[in-house]
Amino acid sequence: MRYRGISLDTGKALEIRIEQSVIREVREIEFSKDLPYLTIGFFDLQINGHRGIDYSGEDLTPEKVLEVCHSVARTGTTRHLATIITRPRERILANLRVLTEARKQYPFVRDSIVGVHLEGPFISEEDGPRGAHNRDFVRDPDIGEFEEWQDAAEGTIRLVTLAPERKGAIPFIQHLRQRGVVAAIGHTGASAEIIQEAIRSGASLSTHLGNGSHAQIPRLRNYIWEQLAADELYASFICDGFHLPPSVMKVFTRAKGIERIILVSDVAFLAGLKPGFYKWGHLDVELHPDGRITQVGTPFFAGAGHLLDRGIAQFVKHTGSSLSMAIRTCTVNPAKLTGIPESFFNLKVGVPAHLVLFDHPKEDDTLRIHKVVVNEEELDGAKKS
Repeated sequence: MRYRGISLDTGKALEIRIEQSVIREVREIEFSKDLPYLTIGFFDLQINGHRGIDYSGEDLTPEKVLEVCHSVARTGTTRHLATIITRPRERILANLRVLTEARKQYPFVRDSIVGVHLEGPFISEEDGPRGAHNRDFVRDPDIGEFEEWQDAAEGTIRLVTLAPERKGAIPFIQHLRQRGVVAAIGHTGASAEIIQEAIRSGASLSTHLGNGSHAQIPRLRNYIWEQLAADELYASFICDGFHLPPSVMKVFTRAKGIERIILVSDVAFLAGLKPGFYKWGHLDVELHPDGRITQVGTPFFAGAGHLLDRGIAQFVKHTGSSLSMAIRTCTVNPAKLTGIPESFFNLKVGVPAHLVLFDHPKEDDTLRIHKVVVNEEELDGAKKS
């Protein structure tokens, strides 16, 4: 299998030869403006589901997990963390077992889902910071509960988002660090002092900074500025053009710096369905024609309706970043954070063959994905995410 395109890093035209799911040859060819861009597949730390399938849902099956992996791959995201949100103990346990079984049954799932992100249930119960999570299932961190989940996941939980102000959160963060799991600050209303204590204890990421917060906060002393200023923390951003205003995204990028930014989609299971009104757990939500998902009758979001093919394009549009740097925020940067080999995210001989061929006309708000390769499986690009 051979693929031709323009490298975003060098601007040179390349031909990539794949054999047995690995890049075997990379050679320069004659440049042509008709060639698409060629890059490594995107890595999203926060995928909740897609096209009607919910990783936190009661009806999850290995076959449905495979469906999600295929549908998000068509938009360029060839690796992701399957994200389970705040749910009862047994529901989380059951769905982790389904994900584990799916990875065993299907090589495509094993190649796509490189771990699990637990977003909750150890988060703030306050309106605003809690976001769309169900208050009934929010609770204090429990190491025993986490270890039971990690056993069910066969060690694949890589990231836990929690509120550091909850009782027992600081020793829980220390435990995560000892176990090699990323502790992320998110869905929090913590004071500056508690955030600093969490960082000293091992927290290394801010989850979707700026979202999952109060509608109004003190203008200067607040948990957003405190995390933004912390050089020790990576920060993930939902850059779909809705969750963060363009001016905020621009300022956040300048403050945090490209090396510490991770683009995520936070895509919800409703993404890709027809616009309309839906039930999501305890919430009534509306999927708008532009892809926004909001809690009915409010301006508040309930996850996102777009994937990284839009997020990358929006990041370039609103921050002035190059395409190459934008893609770094959802390839190399999350790999560094989670301990996945950075070499997997370079177009070099010997790395797993995860490729995306795409165009990006300047007037488009979304990348135009032509083809996606996951090892030796080739997929046509999705028209929209």
